[in-house]
Amino acid sequence: MVMEPGIKLSAAQLSVGFNTNRAITYLFKDVNVSLKAGQLVCLMGPNGVGKSSLIRTLAGLQKPLAGTVVYSFHGPTAVPKNISVVLTNRIHASMMAEELIAYGRYPYVSWNVSLTREDRNQIERAIDRTEIRHLAHRQISELSDGQMQLVMIARALAQDTPIILLDEPTAHLDLNNRVHIMRLLRNLCREMNKAILVSTHELDLALQTADLIWLSGKDKNILTGVPEDLVLNGLFDEIFQFKGFDLKTGRIAHEADRKVNVVLTGSGHEYLWTRNALERAGFTVDTAQSQAGQVHVEVTYEESKPRWVLKKENRLFTLSSIAELIEVI
Repeated sequence: MVMEPGIKLSAAQLSVGFNTNRAITYLFKDVNVSLKAGQLVCLMGPNGVGKSSLIRTLAGLQKPLAGTVVYSFHGPTAVPKNISVVLTNRIHASMMAEELIAYGRYPYVSWNVSLTREDRNQIERAIDRTEIRHLAHRQISELSDGQMQLVMIARALAQDTPIILLDEPTAHLDLNNRVHIMRLLRNLCREMNKAILVSTHELDLALQTADLIWLSGKDKNILTGVPEDLVLNGLFDEIFQFKGFDLKTGRIAHEADRKVNVVLTGSGHEYLWTRNALERAGFTVDTAQSQAGQVHVEVTYEESKPRWVLKKENRLFTLSSIAELIEVI
């Protein structure tokens, strides 16, 4: 197979799954995908479709049922020097974070397992790049899940490979850590020209950070596209079958059970959050031309502070918070 410029990994007619004595179980069939330098790709799909198995197969850790995975590099040590993998397994060992990061240099060490100056420089650069200098001399058993994920990413960076494959690196993390890790991975693509594949359930983050989405299809295939196209053409809705969530607007559908129509005007973040709060509280929010007898709310500002001007039954109220607004309506 001839690789196009910039392509670091390519799969052709790839089938992934398990071959046991009883039967062959296919998770993916006839997959044709590629990873490009400088590109962050998110692999997405419902639970249990086989995303982890696909990651392992692309990394050469699991034998494909059919098809081929071709790399832009060759040789007996080509894979460990060109692909680093961050899996979900938690490491239980007595060592410091810096020692674990140093394991990324093992494909390069000589027979006496001694680190060279270049090895140590790569380790230091990885620690600085992931901003975990304060964790370097802590025991890994003391680290939180988010800290451990950063250490594992640092180990992958120390390995100094053009391809990084990560399986659910943001699982079980809080929002701040999820955002931090996805932004870090995106920056690594841009600044270090890495080809990075991330399997994830974080739809909101993938939509805002990924250059390309690999979406598991209903026919055990992979559908590819930029995030916005997959939203607009309905493929995300078809695969995930969202219940009460409108992906095109990014909003959850609320039932208007208060039977009160609120005409809302304004702009900015305060306007958007006001609309969200009113709809969640059960009001019908109308941004069209007002009619007599309706409740009117205008989001305005007084000395740079937001204020909510409510007109109700020919009375005016100036309120200082959304909570007050909901209570008075």
